[in-house]
This record gives sequence, structure tokens and C-alpha cells, in this order.
Amino acid sequence: MIQPPGYEVKDKYHYVCKLDKALYGLKQAPRAWYSRLSVKLQRLGFRPSKADTSLFFYRKGRITIFMLVYVDDIIVASSSQDATKALLEDLRRDFALKDLGDLHYFLGIEVKRVKDGIVLSQEKYVSDVLKRAGMMNCKVSNMPLSTSEKLSKEEGEPLSAEDSTNYRSVVGALQYVTLTRPDISFPINKVCQFLHAPTFAHWTAVKRILRYLRGTMSTGLKVTRNKSTLVSAFSDADWAGCPDDRRSTGGFAVFFGPNLISWSARKQATVSRSSTEAEYKALANATAELIWVQTLLNELHVNHSLVARLWCDNIGATYLSANPVFHARTKYIEVDYHFVRERVAKKLLDIRFIPTNDQVADGFTKALSWRKVEEFKNNLNLVKL
Repeated sequence: MIQPPGYEVKDKYHYVCKLDKALYGLKQAPRAWYSRLSVKLQRLGFRPSKADTSLFFYRKGRITIFMLVYVDDIIVASSSQDATKALLEDLRRDFALKDLGDLHYFLGIEVKRVKDGIVLSQEKYVSDVLKRAGMMNCKVSNMPLSTSEKLSKEEGEPLSAEDSTNYRSVVGALQYVTLTRPDISFPINKVCQFLHAPTFAHWTAVKRILRYLRGTMSTGLKVTRNKSTLVSAFSDADWAGCPDDRRSTGGFAVFFGPNLISWSARKQATVSRSSTEAEYKALANATAELIWVQTLLNELHVNHSLVARLWCDNIGATYLSANPVFHARTKYIEVDYHFVRERVAKKLLDIRFIPTNDQVADGFTKALSWRKVEEFKNNLNLVKL
């Protein structure tokens, strides 16, 4: 780099500075760090995952090592303790490492070991968000979103510039909580839709989410060991649920065996002309996620069932995946149709009907009552420590 202004060496103005370390302060620093670490790991026999660039894996004989990298924070999971020690020794020759022992805390996510698995939670992070919002001692709510009203961009008086900044800050922080709390995915998705022009009604909804989190701070996502290798998903959509643009909200939950590993609650990009169309778009999104999960499992040589199972509570969308006849109301989803239909025809995807009352993904598309919220949390393997 050129010499900084005011710090030039006399009579050597044409000289440049050579950087020994490019970790912090430069825009290209993360890329330089990742490149150097990646080269080192590949020399040691690791392979970068094509499905997730932050994941590296090593397989040789009975030894299997997974390494997940986030800038300079690294998680190592290995089938051999001796192999882990040897890996750390090799990395110490090039990098200054600090071994923190067993995994307990990573990027704000707490990992607690229980009898039959682990529980991922963010109690400390949620506590910090509540303190920042001044709601650490607030009254507890048993639902994150009211079922009796639908938020609209026209509802309520606009917030001041300062309050709007605070709104965006709190909502942005809450987005990170959804990494271990899928039960608030839909409420957070809803309040995120008003970041451009928040009102007092929207801020009230955010405070309700905070009050719900205050009462469920110790809740976390449980992951257990199980012999089941079935990759399955539940897909649902709330047709024309948004009062502003009448777009639908689609959601899905993907399980590996009994464990929830991926979920989504998102407003669809286009307006659907029928409930079947909205449900089929949600089916296509869930199918894409299933393909990604299966690709990742194949890369890691993790055994899983070849045929993924997808549950849908819309009979029209379920039949349409197996019936090659187009109807007038479904001609606008031809791309999604062919995408899903191809997987079904190749017998790589099994789409089945499930009653709405048993639909696990229902909470990703609409606000639920108190009893439904508790049932939703139980279905997603959310437990209280």
C-alpha cells in the first residue's frame, strides 16, 4: 500500500508499505484470510464444500473431520480426538490459535449438552437485546403476534427519525435470534416489511415480540441423535395474507430424521391468483431447500434416504405435482410446476397430503393462538432449559 499521508519517509516517497498481515481494517481482509486458510486446509487433505463455502471436511479411513469457519472463529468436529490434536498442531505452524475446548458458545449461540443431545439457545444475546430496548423488566406475553389484527403499512402514526432508527436497530438484532428460535420467524418477517417507514403500531408489534422473548429466554432448539435418515419437509402458504399488496406468505420446515435443520418464512415475490398457486410456489421453495440439504449430506458422505418426503395441506397442489394436466388457474406457475414435477417423476420426491391441523409449517405463514404457539414449538423441538 502507498505510504499514509503525513507518515512518508523522507527521500523515499516512491517506496510502498508491505503488509505482513491483512486481517483487519481492509476491505479485502476477509477474502485474504479465507484464501490463506483454505489453501492451508486443502494442503492438509481437507475439501471445501460446494454447498456451503464456510464448511471443510476431511475423510480418510475411519477418521472424519468437519470444520466450520466464520472469519477467525472455527468449530471442529472430529471422530478422533488424536486427529483433532494433530490438526491443531499443523495449523499452529501457520496461525496463532487458541483452543477453547468443548463447544459452549459460538457467535452468540449457546450450546448446552443434555442427556440425549444438545440444545442451541441465545439467552445471553436475547438478554442484551432486551436491555438495549429497555424492556428487561417488561410484562411477559404468551404470543409473539396478535391473531386479531393484521399489520399494514398504513396503520398508525409514523415514528420520528430517532425512533425509526431505534426500530430498525432492534428489528435487525431480532433477525439473528431466528437462528435458534424458528417460532418467531413469521413475526420477525412481518415487522421487517415496515423498516422503510415504521409506525407506532409496528413498534407495538415489535415490543410484543420482545415481551414474548422475555418469557421464553431459556428456550432453545434441541438436536438429538437418531437412527432415522429420512429428509422430510412441511410446506405451507397463507394465500393473499398481506393486506397491502395481497401477496402470499410461504414457509417450510426441513427435518433430518426428527431434527429441524432448516426453516423459512418469507413473503412471495408475486401475487398468486389462487390458493393452489400460492401453495405450489411454497412447494417449489421447499423442494429447492430439500435438494440443497441432500447435496450437502451427499458431500459429507452422510447416509440418508434417497427419496425426500414433502408434506402439504393443499389437495390441489398435491395432486398437481403428479398430474401433468394444466388448468387455467395454474398456468402462471409453469416454471415451479416443471421444477417440482421433474423431481416427482424421477422418484426423488414424495409429496403427500397432510391435514391443516397437523401442518407443522403453519406457524411460518400466520400468527397463531397461544395453544397453537405451544404446539408449534413442540413440533419444532423447541425446549425450555
